[in-house]
Amino acid sequence: MNDLELLAAANKAMENAYAPYSGFRVGTALLCADGRVFTGCNIENSSYGATNCAERTAVFKAVSEGCRDFSAIAIVSSGGGETFPCGICRQVLGEFSPNIRIILRNKSGETAVYTFQELMPKIFSL
Repeated sequence: MNDLELLAAANKAMENAYAPYSGFRVGTALLCADGRVFTGCNIENSSYGATNCAERTAVFKAVSEGCRDFSAIAIVSSGGGETFPCGICRQVLGEFSPNIRIILRNKSGETAVYTFQELMPKIFSL
């Protein structure tokens, strides 16, 4: 799957975002090394601590289906600027694939690609 197809899948996933409090919608598409794609969206809760980011939604779906090696993740948002994964999502991504490519697109269609190492050069590890 190429980057444009992955971004299209992330954009479709964003349609399912549940963001009644912030209005900030995010969708992701996670490409596994074996070619499978898992999508996710952000799911808010009135108790913000119970909110789940789109990236972790996709990762948890993938891991629960046996995929633990990721090649790329596309992240799209309803925001005007780049929407980077939060620190918790970066930690979760790094747990499984510290070499993952991160593809970002905002609502204006501007796209940027980063390596995981560019976003989080040091990851917590036991």
